[in-house]
Amino acid sequence: MLKGSYLADLLAEKAPNAYYVGGCLLDSFLGKYSGDIDLALPRAEVKQTAKNLGSTLEAAVFEMDPEFCVWRLTTKDGFQIDLSALEGDDILKDLPRRDFTINALALPTISKPTLKIKTENGKKRILIYDFRKDDLIDLNKGQKAIKNKKIIANNSSIFEADPLRLFRAFRIASERGFEIDKNTLSLIKENASKANKPSGERIQEELKRLMRAPNTAHYLQIMEDLGLFKKLLPQLANQKDCAECYYGKGGVWKHTLLVVERIEFLLNNLKLCIPEFYKELKPFCQDHALYKMTALLHDIAKPETAKMKDGRLRFFYHEQQGARRAEYFLKDLRYSSLERKLICKMISSHLRPSNLASNEIVTNRGVYKFFKELGPAGIPLLFLCWADYTSYVSMDSLKDMLPKTQDPVMTLEEGKNLGAEGKTLRHLQMLNLLFTKYFKESQKIILPKKLLDGKDIMHNLKLPSGRIIGIILEYLAEAQVEGKFTNRDEALTYLIEHKQELRSLGDKDEKHIKKP
Repeated sequence: MLKGSYLADLLAEKAPNAYYVGGCLLDSFLGKYSGDIDLALPRAEVKQTAKNLGSTLEAAVFEMDPEFCVWRLTTKDGFQIDLSALEGDDILKDLPRRDFTINALALPTISKPTLKIKTENGKKRILIYDFRKDDLIDLNKGQKAIKNKKIIANNSSIFEADPLRLFRAFRIASERGFEIDKNTLSLIKENASKANKPSGERIQEELKRLMRAPNTAHYLQIMEDLGLFKKLLPQLANQKDCAECYYGKGGVWKHTLLVVERIEFLLNNLKLCIPEFYKELKPFCQDHALYKMTALLHDIAKPETAKMKDGRLRFFYHEQQGARRAEYFLKDLRYSSLERKLICKMISSHLRPSNLASNEIVTNRGVYKFFKELGPAGIPLLFLCWADYTSYVSMDSLKDMLPKTQDPVMTLEEGKNLGAEGKTLRHLQMLNLLFTKYFKESQKIILPKKLLDGKDIMHNLKLPSGRIIGIILEYLAEAQVEGKFTNRDEALTYLIEHKQELRSLGDKDEKHIKKP
């Protein structure tokens, strides 16, 4: 087990010319444990020091950023140590070049401060405390800024030196509950055109950390006001002037922020929002950043698809076009293929629950097809839709209707009689129905036991192996969830009785296949 005293001695021995800097020092002043340690040391020593520490701690070691000479160590229990090159010959030349005054502090490793280590959610976290004040280097009133909870630019050229700081300011503010001072906000606005300059990986990390923190929508609003999205993702900036006749001032952008806000509320208040299934849903709620990014991008294509038809503003196919736009953007930010697939699947399908709700009755077959075709995105999509639907009512109205969302789905007429709020309530009842089917009738509807296999089909229908066998098996699965048979004998009887109809499925499918 890694002990604080051992780590402090190890860093003093292996990195004697290094300094504790950045977030770990900031958190320590706030009395908070940090998930990593930031060290700054001479550029010529970074690589070898990282490897030496990695070998001793049995940690994975890799280069994060060649340009700024940043290396990262990740231990088996998830603890991180980031080593970066000093800017200049020594720490006194480095600190004035750092981003914000709260980060322009340094403590030499050779001072051997007391380190406390604890484990949270299976990961090591660290607190630096009990060091001599004379050992701390503070050239620009960083301690005062921390006390006042202010993010202040360390100098006027920080964003020119590293445009990633445009995002880091908001990430730090969201994580620590700090306020960005007015002069720094002005500097961000002046440099907003540089927002797309940093590497995708670095932007991704800052945005994810921002979206794991509370009040994400508040910070996204300020970022948009200052012009960051105009360069990074123009489609988001274009939302502001789109569909104001429908959404009010702020247009689609206003709606987007509300969806981000509501999905944050849902994830943080699962027991209140979906009381019957909150325990079962907890495992699906771990990645807040992924859900908030999906909410941010879900209507990204509305501006380009907006058209008036029969006196109504419509957004035909905005979900499919939005998924394509999101794919390009997430790929630029180096999101993993798994993350991109899940986010884009949710975006491209986010109207499907609404389409189900447009029917008076939702059949078991419809529920089966929904979860079959959505796969791993099924439950996450319902979270996105919950946030989307609730964005159309006030928070007070939402809290009033929450108990009623557990009631049976009202009729279309009943929902219509209750106006706009009735539509939202009916949609939420529909989502609860889908949760109920998923968690209470999974073996019957979602993953029904296969009663027949391909050999049964080929033997009884005298068919060769091929595409048609899979088509027939899927048809039989849908018939099974509709209750047309419940055991193997009944399934065989059904198969034989519908022999001609099932054999013809292959012909119908062929008509939908485009010829080369």
